[in-house]
Amino acid sequence: MTTLVIGANGQIGRQFCELAKAAGEPIKAMVRSEEQRAWFEERGIDTVVADLEGELRHAFEGCDQVLFTAGSGPHTGPDKTLMIDLYGAIRAADLASELGLSRYLMVSAMRAEDPLSAPEKLRPYTAAKFAADAHLRHSRVPHVILKPGRLTDEAATRKVATSLEETGGENTVSRANVAHALSHLVQARTLVDREFDLLDGEREIAEALS
Repeated sequence: MTTLVIGANGQIGRQFCELAKAAGEPIKAMVRSEEQRAWFEERGIDTVVADLEGELRHAFEGCDQVLFTAGSGPHTGPDKTLMIDLYGAIRAADLASELGLSRYLMVSAMRAEDPLSAPEKLRPYTAAKFAADAHLRHSRVPHVILKPGRLTDEAATRKVATSLEETGGENTVSRANVAHALSHLVQARTLVDREFDLLDGEREIAEALS
């Protein structure tokens, strides 16, 4: 019952991997290069080298579900956004469906629901997320889509909200709280075909994401 973590070397990915390791949850961290292995291997986390823009199928071997938390990052152009956030997510979903995985957990974004509402420089990213989410919804693989608000580096509170109404319009969530939410979702294996916005709030994660 191993979870393949695509985007393990990202800020949310690393925090999630540490939480999963501490909880005894079997994971396989997908990294892009041998150089990235060391951080995970020092913590006893299984790794596999694979590339969203290259060979990918072998990474899925022995895995039951996949968590996609990869992103091209803020310092790349629209070309990488297309290849990683859109096409990479679609390729991973198609492989998950083809190989009969039990679930695909997608980290998306709140603004993906309406890409034109995002600041102009973020619109390629939110449009990519919009299209990747739509592809996943129409795939044959059971899925959960988590849509965080604007990410911050605040410490984890483990208290969240799932709507702007709950927060009085405040649209932020810490990466640490996203990682804790993902830790819950990975273990909540009966939760399928659901979508959640995620913000910092006042509810326990298990209550909010149920």
